[in-house]
Amino acid sequence: MTHESGGDATARQFRELLRTLRVWDTDLPSFEPDAAPAGPLPLFHRWFVEAAAAGQPEPHTMTLATVDGDSRPDLRTLILHGADARGWHFASHATSAKGRQLAARPEAALGFYWPVHGRQVRVRGRVVAGTPEEAYADLHVRSTGALAAALVGRQSEVLGSQDELRRASAAAWERAEARPEAMAETWTVYVLVPSEVEFFQGDARRRHVRLRYRRDGDTDAWARELLWP
Repeated sequence: MTHESGGDATARQFRELLRTLRVWDTDLPSFEPDAAPAGPLPLFHRWFVEAAAAGQPEPHTMTLATVDGDSRPDLRTLILHGADARGWHFASHATSAKGRQLAARPEAALGFYWPVHGRQVRVRGRVVAGTPEEAYADLHVRSTGALAAALVGRQSEVLGSQDELRRASAAAWERAEARPEAMAETWTVYVLVPSEVEFFQGDARRRHVRLRYRRDGDTDAWARELLWP
C-alpha cells in the first residue's frame, strides 16, 4: 500500500477538478456584429455597463501585457481608470516594472474577461503618458488608502520583510491623512491609444462571435472584420 502525500493528493484533486469544470454554465446573450457601431468605444461602454448590471464582480479589472528589455512578455491585473476618445486609461508608478517597460517600448495590450456574459475584449496599441496634472487629479479622486499605497512607492522592488512593508505603509497612511494633497512624484497616468480592439462573444455551442476593429491608418476611421473562432 502506497502512501499518498499531501502534495500528491492536492495535485490529483487539481487534475480531477480541472476536467469537471464547466464554462459558461448559464444563458449567454446574443451578439449581432452587423448592428455594431462604427467604432469600438461605444460597444465597449455598452458591454461594460451590461456586465456590471448583470453582477459581474470587478468588471473594471483588466490584464495589461507589456514586453521587457529582453523581449519577454509580462502581464499583470490592474484597474481601468477610464475609456474615452483618447484611449483606455490606467495608472502606475513610472519606476515600476511596467512603467520601465512602457518607457522603453511604449506598446501594450489589454484584456477584459466578463464570464457572466461569456465576453472578452482585447485592446492593442501604443501607450502615451499623461501630464503631471492628470496624474495628480487621478490620484486624488481616489481613497486615502490608494493615496497611501502610492506614497509608499517602490513598486516591484525586492522587499526585505513584511515588517518593512508594515512600517512604510503606516508612515504613508499618516502622511496621506495629514496631507491629503500630497503627491507621489512617480505616479503616472497612461493612455493606451488603440490600433486594434476585438470583441468576443462566447456561444455555448462554440460558434463564438469575434469582431475586430482595426484603425484605418492614422485616421479616426475603423475597419471591421469578423474572425473565425
